[in-house]
Amino acid sequence: MSESTRTPRLDFVSLGESMLRLSVPTGRRLDDTRLLDMEIAGAESNVSVALARLGWRTGWVSRMPDHALSQAILRALRSDGVDVSAVKYVPDERLGTYFIEYATPPRSTQVIYDRADSAASHMTTADIDWDYLLDTRVLHLTGITAALSENCYALLVEAIQRAHAEGVMVSFDVNYRAKLWTAATAGEKLRPLIAEADLLLCKGADATALFGCQGEPRQLMSELKALTHASAVFCTFGEQGAALLSGTEFVSQPALPVQIVDRIGSGDAFAAGVLDGWLSGDTSTSDDSALREGLRRGVALAAIALSQYGDRVLSSRAELNAVLKSERLDISR
Repeated sequence: MSESTRTPRLDFVSLGESMLRLSVPTGRRLDDTRLLDMEIAGAESNVSVALARLGWRTGWVSRMPDHALSQAILRALRSDGVDVSAVKYVPDERLGTYFIEYATPPRSTQVIYDRADSAASHMTTADIDWDYLLDTRVLHLTGITAALSENCYALLVEAIQRAHAEGVMVSFDVNYRAKLWTAATAGEKLRPLIAEADLLLCKGADATALFGCQGEPRQLMSELKALTHASAVFCTFGEQGAALLSGTEFVSQPALPVQIVDRIGSGDAFAAGVLDGWLSGDTSTSDDSALREGLRRGVALAAIALSQYGDRVLSSRAELNAVLKSERLDISR
């Protein structure tokens, strides 16, 4: 069924794991702390939250233990406007968590995962309400879910196949996590998935480490685009900003000046901005202006995320528009 004949219930649905994030104040050590601050974390749910707060109809699908800590996550997602009605609850399983020790130079911030054997890592195709998952304009997936387990990897393969059969656009964020798998393994396993994406997001550094892409941004992205049938590829380059390659058109967008409060979650904010631009465009035609606008919004929303605490970017349409109006105008093409 084509996009033009479908009337989906949702604009955006993501599939993945959400966790509890436990952090210590900057300057404190994890091995000497007496206080942990709890936040909600998870790449796919982060994007769902950001888009919901911008006014889109969003949903998030996962498998979670049936206890109070999961309910804390779901309550937060609901309050941010995300539909979680398709989440599957299971008894006597565990919720993934991770711990952060923030640091300033010369020390680096440390992350410790405690997510092995989580309820989400046990997700299979039988856990998914496929009618719900595909009742959307965009299905968003990431390499994080692919890294959790073989059954999660198989789930993504089937999700992409089913999405294509139903005419649903597949957005895929490479989102490499070195603590989950090696670059060599991730590159090998993710190549078949990125090949089938309709819209691909990737850090420039990950394109090099996982797929061997080299050179300046345009060359690097051209090599990455050769690995996918995606009509648009977006890459981020840290303080250099981000870029879009659509067909033969290359557009770069400088990063916005920002006083960094918390680095975690900015990549998910960028993805949300990109998809906000795409959703706002005419998706029944080849609308490059929507992709260019997505690049602008992605850079702006990433800057907003860097300026606030927590993985979720808790912004609004008014705030995003205000940041866009004050951005630097030196876009290079």
